[in-house]
Amino acid sequence: MEVMIILVPLALALGLAGLVGFLWSLKSGQYEDLEGAAWRAIADDDQPAPPQPDAAPSRS
Repeated sequence: MEVMIILVPLALALGLAGLVGFLWSLKSGQYEDLEGAAWRAIADDDQPAPPQPDAAPSRS
């Protein structure tokens, strides 16, 4: 039972830290544009690589 003296305040401190982190993320606007972030993750913005010249000599 003596370990509860350490575990209960530790659990409360971790819960408070999580709550403070969540409130900070709300205040800083982390959850304002969820749809935009999802579309940016799947958008195909990569430019295709230019064709490479054939380095091997052709056998004619």
